[in-house]
Amino acid sequence: MSQPPPQQRVMNLHLVSDSTGETLNSIARATLARFEDQQVAPHRWSLIRSRLQLDRVLEGLRHEPGPVLFTLVDRSLRHALEETCERLGVPCLSVLDQVVDLLQGQFGSQPREKRAAQHVLDADYFRRIDAMHYVLAHDDGQGAAGIAEADVCLVGVSRSSKTPTCFYLANRGIKAANVPIVPGAALPPELEATPCPVVGLTIETNALIEIRRHRLRLIGAAGVRQDTNDYIDPESVKAEILAARRLCTRMGWPVIDVTRRSIEETAATVLQLMEAWHLRQKRGTAPPQPLDPAAAVFGGGPSA
Repeated sequence: MSQPPPQQRVMNLHLVSDSTGETLNSIARATLARFEDQQVAPHRWSLIRSRLQLDRVLEGLRHEPGPVLFTLVDRSLRHALEETCERLGVPCLSVLDQVVDLLQGQFGSQPREKRAAQHVLDADYFRRIDAMHYVLAHDDGQGAAGIAEADVCLVGVSRSSKTPTCFYLANRGIKAANVPIVPGAALPPELEATPCPVVGLTIETNALIEIRRHRLRLIGAAGVRQDTNDYIDPESVKAEILAARRLCTRMGWPVIDVTRRSIEETAATVLQLMEAWHLRQKRGTAPPQPLDPAAAVFGGGPSA
């Protein structure tokens, strides 16, 4: 009789921060993505700024020991955490120390002991809030007249990740408008000579159909017949994507295929295209002319 496979051990990972914990969460996500076959139970401890708060962390660490990543500025709190980890025999790492040491060597000055310095209410903070308000007011083609104030405008067919990408960009302080490309509907005239870069988002046909089907289920439209609804009809969707890509080609707008990209990757590419656009504007050069994208939809080579 065969024995059942041994149950994989779950590793506890403690993330201890005196701020919101965003830095630690990002580092943990990026690192753990490289260990897909491992089971990890993250324990997030944020806004740890007093000994009383740290005592709760230490108690949790004793009950569920595991590696500790931390960003603590207060020396007494750091010492207490490191001392407890050493006593329990668990590794403990301050994730920013090496970066701070490197920059300290370059600047030749001591860093200030200032917790949550990246979250102060400075001009950059208010710029991000302003960008978030802008995205809300200019989502899905709203407030077309305000496109003149945008830092970038995203265009694409329905459900091609325009809105989530705009919100991600807003968190970087970028005012991002988005305009849907709807079959048979004219684009806002403001896009004819926009003072900001315009970027098209596209997606593979089957992936878009699946996203749209899921959307219909969420809004209670599961009974819609596929053969009578162009929104999820394969041939109609393929033609819609093709028309949108050809429109972007005609207008000279670069296109990003979001099919296998995360929102973060799409936003990073948008930022690169924005930088290239501003560089061309500064130099007074014309953008490169893209090839006819029909083959990308149907699977052949570029047409002449």
